[in-house]
Amino acid sequence: MKVTQVTRALLPFPLCQRLLPSSLAGLSLAILKAAALEVAILAGHLLLYPSGIIQERRSPAALIPSQDGTDGTAHLPTETKPPVVLLHGFIDNRSVFVLLRRSLSQHGRQHVESLNYSPMTCDIATAAKLLGRHIEEICDRTGSEQVDIVGHSLGGLIARYYVQRLGGDTRVRTLVTLGTPHSGTKVAPLANAHPIVRQMRPGSAVIEELSSPAPGCRTQFVSFWSDLDHLMDPLESACVDHPDLLAQNVRVSGIGHLALPLHPAVAAGIRQALDGECAAARNGAGSAAHRDGLTVA
Repeated sequence: MKVTQVTRALLPFPLCQRLLPSSLAGLSLAILKAAALEVAILAGHLLLYPSGIIQERRSPAALIPSQDGTDGTAHLPTETKPPVVLLHGFIDNRSVFVLLRRSLSQHGRQHVESLNYSPMTCDIATAAKLLGRHIEEICDRTGSEQVDIVGHSLGGLIARYYVQRLGGDTRVRTLVTLGTPHSGTKVAPLANAHPIVRQMRPGSAVIEELSSPAPGCRTQFVSFWSDLDHLMDPLESACVDHPDLLAQNVRVSGIGHLALPLHPAVAAGIRQALDGECAAARNGAGSAAHRDGLTVA
């Protein structure tokens, strides 16, 4: 049985509730506010986009200590959490994560890295192999055996392919996806000219690969999906629905696709997921092991 966790981001104005039927007022106001927020985010992101074109510099990191403590390096405390890798969506770059990165750093994540992949990337499997090489480099540099990943839109699909099809579950402890078309999306058919967009369609070879058996996959999946995501058709395509995966699907109410990596309520939910507060799903059997009734606001 699939139970959905709800993250509420917006509430209707009382005046509009008096002027319109409550259900219509709430829906109309939520749509208008979500649309206005998406436009504002798009404008801000266009301003920030140039700052994220170049791959960020990799500063040397103190090694996470080995269990026997014999590596002879300067050690971080033993409770140090795994590095977090942020992976952007289609025709985007690392600048989309500026607020989420700050939030994670302020709440104890000592090592957060944003990876860029080329907007000319034409194949999800190829991008997933590149991601795997980046993660190996991060693990070598930090001394960590695992990482956590937060992927927005296409970035989440690339990370899932790495985890599920390229053995990345040995390296990825938790994969959080934001508005990722796990089952494929039918939106914007005119964009089919781009090969990677065709791979995000329902029934594509990549989507079929990801629906194939994945016994013993060790990565924990947490998928945030929005009820006003204009790029997901159907909306539930952003949910992970696979019998072999340990997954939790979190419904975000009232914000759109672009707001998912920026909204403070979603950031709080991501921190909870990465801090292991979704651990109950790890002990469940099959897909979509969930908790009910949690509101993040």
